[in-house]
Parts: sequence; structure tokens; C-alpha cells
Amino acid sequence: MRVFSGIQPTGKLHIGNYLGAIKQWVELQEKNECVFCIVDLHALTVPYDPKTLQESILEKVVVYLAAGIDPEKSIIFIQSQIKEHAELTWLLNTITSIGDLTRMTQYKEKSKKFKKNLNAGLLNYPILMASDILL
Repeated sequence: MRVFSGIQPTGKLHIGNYLGAIKQWVELQEKNECVFCIVDLHALTVPYDPKTLQESILEKVVVYLAAGIDPEKSIIFIQSQIKEHAELTWLLNTITSIGDLTRMTQYKEKSKKFKKNLNAGLLNYPILMASDILL
């Protein structure tokens, strides 16, 4: 089985992140083909501090490794370093209706929360997720 999962570089990781996801990822890599990503492009869809984003990205990679994600057994990458993510997202944008995107739960919730800083990236979030899966 192939497993894909990722975390955004925003925010600090806590024990819940470890127990709820990362610990299972370590176990999954023993019997599966695993791909783990720092989804930094997703992080750009809501307000963030550009001064600390790069540091947060590297911190999450270190956490993956320290928790036991083995780069010999799993693929670990930073989303923005794979240009095909942005390219496929752009192509999928051209065939996706805005009406479909505005009905997405994540967009509805976060657009209420970030009224002053709402950007098109948030609207396109599901398309970027589709690109993650398709690639």
C-alpha cells in the first residue's frame, strides 16, 4: 500500500501530533511505501509569518527524522521544492468551478476566521490537496 501524509510547517508540534499521526507513520513505513511531506504551500493559504516559515519547515523535517521516519524507507520532501505541485494545481484550476470551491467546508470555515486576510490560495486549497494525491 502507498501512504501519503503531510503536516503544515505552521504552529508547534505537540504530543497530540505525535500520538495521533507521526507515531503511526513510523509504524506504517515498516510495511508500506510511505511519502511524507511538509506541505508549506498549504501554509501560505492563511496568514503566516514569512520570517519564521523557513525555520518552521526545517524544524518539521527534523521532527520527522527524530521521531523515526527513516529516509531509507520513506520519501520525505518539502512541497514547494517539487515544482509539479504548483503546475498541476494551476492546470486543475482551469477545469474546476469556483462554485464547487466555495462550497468546500474548509473554505467556509477559514474564510469566516480570516476575513481580513482572505486570499485565493484558501479557495484553491482543495485543488492543491488533489495535486498532492495525484503526484
